[in-house]
Amino acid sequence: MIRRHKGFSLLEILVAFAIMAVALTIVLRIFGSGVNAAVISEEYNLAVQLAESLAARTGVETPLQVGETFGSEADKYDWLVKIAPVAEPPVSGRRFPSQQDQPAQPSQKLMKVSVRVSWGEDVDRQRSVQLDSLRIWREPVL
Repeated sequence: MIRRHKGFSLLEILVAFAIMAVALTIVLRIFGSGVNAAVISEEYNLAVQLAESLAARTGVETPLQVGETFGSEADKYDWLVKIAPVAEPPVSGRRFPSQQDQPAQPSQKLMKVSVRVSWGEDVDRQRSVQLDSLRIWREPVL
Protein backbone atom coordinates (compact mmCIF):
# COMPACT_ATOMS: atom_id res chain seq x y z
CA MET A 1 0.00 0.00 0.00
CA ILE A 2 1.49 3.34 -1.09
CA ARG A 3 0.71 6.35 1.03
CA ARG A 4 0.79 9.80 -0.52
CA HIS A 5 1.27 12.76 1.74
CA LYS A 6 -0.56 15.88 0.87
CA GLY A 7 1.46 18.94 1.86
CA PHE A 8 4.99 20.34 1.69
CA SER A 9 8.17 18.78 2.94
CA LEU A 10 10.45 20.58 5.38
CA LEU A 11 13.02 21.22 2.65
CA GLU A 12 10.44 22.91 0.41
CA ILE A 13 9.34 25.19 3.26
CA LEU A 14 12.94 26.18 4.07
CA VAL A 15 13.65 27.02 0.42
CA ALA A 16 10.46 29.13 0.25
CA PHE A 17 11.45 31.05 3.40
CA ALA A 18 14.95 31.68 2.03
CA ILE A 19 13.55 33.06 -1.24
CA MET A 20 11.08 35.23 0.67
CA ALA A 21 13.83 36.58 2.96
CA VAL A 22 16.00 37.57 -0.01
CA ALA A 23 13.04 39.23 -1.76
CA LEU A 24 12.04 41.17 1.37
CA THR A 25 15.61 42.34 1.91
CA ILE A 26 15.76 43.74 -1.63
CA VAL A 27 12.35 45.44 -1.30
CA LEU A 28 13.25 47.02 2.05
CA ARG A 29 16.52 48.38 0.67
CA ILE A 30 14.69 49.93 -2.28
CA PHE A 31 12.13 51.61 -0.02
CA GLY A 32 14.82 52.67 2.44
CA SER A 33 16.88 54.38 -0.25
CA GLY A 34 13.74 56.10 -1.55
CA VAL A 35 12.94 57.49 1.89
CA ASN A 36 16.56 58.60 2.31
CA ALA A 37 16.45 60.40 -1.05
CA ALA A 38 13.21 62.14 -0.03
CA VAL A 39 14.79 63.36 3.22
CA ILE A 40 17.87 64.69 1.39
CA SER A 41 15.65 66.39 -1.17
CA GLU A 42 13.66 68.10 1.60
CA GLU A 43 16.89 69.30 3.23
CA TYR A 44 18.09 70.79 -0.07
CA ASN A 45 14.70 72.42 -0.58
CA LEU A 46 14.82 74.09 2.85
CA ALA A 47 18.43 75.19 2.29
CA VAL A 48 17.57 76.81 -1.05
CA GLN A 49 14.59 78.59 0.51
CA LEU A 50 16.82 79.92 3.29
CA ALA A 51 19.49 81.05 0.79
CA GLU A 52 16.88 82.80 -1.38
CA SER A 53 15.46 84.53 1.69
CA LEU A 54 18.90 85.73 2.81
CA ALA A 55 19.72 86.96 -0.71
CA ALA A 56 16.42 88.84 -0.94
CA ARG A 57 17.01 90.52 2.44
CA THR A 58 20.48 91.71 1.48
CA GLY A 59 20.29 95.34 0.48
CA VAL A 60 16.72 95.70 1.75
CA GLU A 61 16.68 94.77 5.44
CA THR A 62 20.44 94.58 5.85
CA PRO A 63 22.79 97.17 4.33
CA LEU A 64 24.66 96.36 1.14
CA GLN A 65 28.16 96.81 2.57
CA VAL A 66 31.35 94.96 1.69
CA GLY A 67 32.02 92.17 4.16
CA GLU A 68 30.69 88.89 5.54
CA THR A 69 27.85 88.00 7.86
CA PHE A 70 27.08 84.54 9.19
CA GLY A 71 24.65 82.75 11.41
CA SER A 72 22.63 79.59 11.86
CA GLU A 73 19.00 78.69 11.38
CA ALA A 74 17.07 76.03 13.32
CA ASP A 75 20.32 74.67 14.83
CA LYS A 76 20.89 72.78 11.59
CA TYR A 77 21.69 75.16 8.75
CA ASP A 78 24.75 77.42 8.91
CA TRP A 79 24.78 80.35 6.50
CA LEU A 80 27.33 82.84 5.22
CA VAL A 81 26.61 85.98 3.18
CA LYS A 82 29.57 87.58 1.37
CA ILE A 83 29.31 90.97 -0.29
CA ALA A 84 32.15 92.13 -2.54
CA PRO A 85 32.49 94.80 -5.23
CA VAL A 86 32.73 93.63 -8.81
CA ALA A 87 35.79 94.85 -10.68
CA GLU A 88 34.92 97.14 -13.55
CA PRO A 89 35.94 95.92 -16.99
CA PRO A 90 38.95 97.65 -18.55
CA VAL A 91 38.16 100.43 -20.97
CA SER A 92 38.79 99.27 -24.52
CA GLY A 93 40.45 101.52 -27.05
CA ARG A 94 37.67 101.63 -29.62
CA ARG A 95 37.90 103.78 -32.64
CA PHE A 96 34.51 105.36 -32.06
CA PRO A 97 33.49 106.02 -28.47
CA SER A 98 30.05 105.03 -27.30
CA GLN A 99 27.98 105.68 -24.23
CA GLN A 100 29.15 102.36 -22.81
CA ASP A 101 32.74 103.61 -22.84
CA GLN A 102 31.91 106.52 -20.58
CA PRO A 103 32.64 105.83 -16.94
CA ALA A 104 29.68 104.91 -14.78
CA GLN A 105 28.39 107.31 -12.24
CA PRO A 106 30.69 107.25 -9.23
CA SER A 107 27.68 106.90 -6.92
CA GLN A 108 26.81 103.48 -8.34
CA LYS A 109 28.76 100.24 -7.95
CA LEU A 110 28.05 96.67 -8.88
CA MET A 111 28.22 94.32 -5.87
CA LYS A 112 28.35 90.51 -5.85
CA VAL A 113 26.23 88.85 -3.18
CA SER A 114 27.10 85.21 -2.42
CA VAL A 115 24.94 83.22 -0.02
CA ARG A 116 26.16 79.79 1.13
CA VAL A 117 24.03 77.50 3.30
CA SER A 118 25.60 74.31 4.67
CA TRP A 119 24.35 71.52 6.93
CA GLY A 120 25.26 68.05 8.12
CA GLU A 121 26.80 66.54 11.23
CA ASP A 122 29.92 65.01 9.73
CA VAL A 123 32.58 67.24 8.19
CA ASP A 124 33.17 64.64 5.48
CA ARG A 125 29.48 64.38 4.56
CA GLN A 126 28.51 68.03 4.84
CA ARG A 127 26.19 69.36 2.15
CA SER A 128 25.88 72.94 0.93
CA VAL A 129 24.05 75.22 -1.48
CA GLN A 130 25.44 78.48 -2.86
CA LEU A 131 23.52 81.25 -4.63
CA ASP A 132 25.26 84.21 -6.29
CA SER A 133 23.65 87.41 -7.49
CA LEU A 134 24.58 90.95 -8.50
CA ARG A 135 23.17 94.11 -6.95
CA ILE A 136 23.60 97.78 -7.73
CA TRP A 137 24.79 99.79 -4.77
CA ARG A 138 23.89 103.46 -4.83
CA GLU A 139 25.57 106.00 -2.63
CA PRO A 140 22.99 107.64 -0.38
CA VAL A 141 21.97 111.14 -1.45
CA LEU A 142 22.41 113.73 1.29
